[in-house]
Amino acid sequence: MKLEHIQIQTNNIKETELFYKDTLGLSILEKKSNSITIKAGDSVLKFIENTDFDSIYHFAFNIPENKLEEAINWCTNKIDLILIEDKRIIANFETWNANAIYFYDNNGNLLEFIARHDLDNFQIKEFSSKSILNISEIGIVHEDPMELGEQLITNHDLLFFEKNYNSENFAAIGDDEGLLIIVKPNRNWYPTQTPSKSNKTEIIIENKGTKIELDF
Repeated sequence: MKLEHIQIQTNNIKETELFYKDTLGLSILEKKSNSITIKAGDSVLKFIENTDFDSIYHFAFNIPENKLEEAINWCTNKIDLILIEDKRIIANFETWNANAIYFYDNNGNLLEFIARHDLDNFQIKEFSSKSILNISEIGIVHEDPMELGEQLITNHDLLFFEKNYNSENFAAIGDDEGLLIIVKPNRNWYPTQTPSKSNKTEIIIENKGTKIELDF
């Protein structure tokens, strides 16, 4: 499953452009007075300005499975990585066979670089903004994650993520390439103490050759 297009909100379009263009080094595909569209590897990330917006999103980028340490070095002097409980910066997801680092964008959104070791995306070139492969996760907040997950499976021929223990608090739909992370309201976004909140999100997925448009 691929997350082709994600549309979310920002309360400051100019600062968002500066962060994604100058800090992360991503290309701007389109810029309007109230929106900006960014190329993130094979995915597209679009921000719509809403000056009253005061919440955050969580999403992740896949990076080459062998480039996490280089990604950490690349972040030096660019981004402050988030410390996890015991002062580590690398999260280890054993059942997912993945490692990740976390940071904030200018909006306070929780972003993630994740190296999934079961993907065949080994890269020789030195890590750079071009090593950001695609948007691999987007967080969705819903009162009943399992119920929403089952609806998506029934309506769109999707699947629960087989590596995840799906529960009434946390469910994942998709695969290593792309995941919908569904959590209950007020569940803290790992590894922070920031509670999750439902925000308007538009998503275009490609699954088995079919494009699926989702609005939350």
